[in-house]
Order: sequence, then structure tokens, then C-alpha cells
Amino acid sequence: MKTLASHRRHPAAVFVAILVGLFVTGGLYAVANTATQAQSAEQVDATQILTGKKLFLEGCSSCHGTAAQGTENGPTLIGVGSAAVHFQVSTGRMPLANPGAQAPQKPPEYSEADVAAMSAYVASLAPGPAIPTAEDLDYSDADVAEGGELFRANCSQCHQAAGRGGALSNGKYAPNLMEATPQEIYEAMLTGPQNMPVFGDSTMPPEDKQAIIAYVETLKASDDPGGWALGRFGPVTEGLFMWIGALLLVVACAIWIGAKVR
Repeated sequence: MKTLASHRRHPAAVFVAILVGLFVTGGLYAVANTATQAQSAEQVDATQILTGKKLFLEGCSSCHGTAAQGTENGPTLIGVGSAAVHFQVSTGRMPLANPGAQAPQKPPEYSEADVAAMSAYVASLAPGPAIPTAEDLDYSDADVAEGGELFRANCSQCHQAAGRGGALSNGKYAPNLMEATPQEIYEAMLTGPQNMPVFGDSTMPPEDKQAIIAYVETLKASDDPGGWALGRFGPVTEGLFMWIGALLLVVACAIWIGAKVR
């Protein structure tokens, strides 16, 4: 009897066996599901790159070459990264309608999906700056005062202290930033389009870019309690405007008095 009792299963043995089986089954399912998701992601990326290549050959290769190597009409895109393509195409600067001193911003000709596909294709050719993530664009905790200092030190020479843009040499200009989105500002700093220098992460870390974006967003929301903003170019502009207005008023009065005398 003792021998039989010693070989009896514990009442909890069945429960433990079921629990172990569930854990093993769940683990196998998780591994298989992860592998399937990874495979699906690779398929999506490959499809997106092929779509981007097709769009590139149809619309961009005439200037940038069939292999994005560049031609006399357009620079090479090898190594520019997805951020540069996204900035140029999503803002309508590319494709370029007419050659000129600078590519103007205009309504985009491609959808967001097409822009993402072309960006993925160019990024697959060689490493380059990537499209900023949501974390990169999160400026909620950025220091606005520090952003103002960084903006005045690095950006105001061209974009003016209030971010309203300004003229450059040979018909070029720094665009007004009041309509620019945080992503456009970040990508511009990251890639240095047209006349703008490149502020890579080694030169200007992401937290500094976020601070500058926070400062620009503050400029967009600031009020003008004194009346017209006049581009916020400062007292010189306001004084000139007042002097011109006063002179016109004097001239008008002189003409009126002269007419009365006659």
C-alpha cells in the first residue's frame, strides 16, 4: 500500500501540467507571430521601395538620372537620405516647374504615400538623414528661451529675428517660417536645402532643434498689442512707415490748400 501511495499523482500535478502546456503554447505562438510580423514588414518595405523607384523613374530621373547619380540638370541624390526627399517633395519645391535662382514652395504634386515611397527608395540607395520620428518632433519640454538664443545665433541672419524671412543675393531668399510645420523646420535643419547650411545631429543635437522649433511656434502664436506687426522688423521699419504716412498726409494737405486758394 505504501508503494502505491508513493506513486500516486499529486492533486496539483494536472493543474501544473496544463499551466506549463499553456506557457509553452503561448511562447511558440508569440515567436511565430513575431516572425510573421517581421516578414510582413520586410515585404511592405520592399513594395514601398519598388513603388518609389517607379515614381522616381517616371518623374525625377530626367533631372537626377535613372540611378539618382545626378546630371547637368540636377544634383546626385545618393546619400541625401529620406529627410531631404520628403522635405523637397512634400513642400512642392520638387519637381521643379521652371529653373530659377531658387525652388519656390508650392502645393505638392504627390500624395503623402507617394512621397514616403520615393523617400524610401532614395534612402535605400545609400545612408543619409532619415525622416524625423514623432519623438524627434516632440518639443513640448523644450526650452523656448534657449531656442530663441539658438535661433538668433544660427538662423536670424537669413530668416530675420522674428522668422519672417528675408532677401539674399542673386535673387535668392530665406523663406518665411510662419507657415512652416515643425517637421519641415526639422528636416530643413537636418538636410540644409538650397542656401541653408546643414545642421546635422553632430553640429546641433536633436534637443537644440526642438528648442528652435518651440521658439518658432511661439513666434507664430504671439500677439501684436501695438497694432500692425509690419513684419516685426523692429522700430526702424515702424518709424519709416510712420514717416512715409506723415509725408503723404502733408502732401495731400498741401494739394488741398492749393486747390482751395485757386
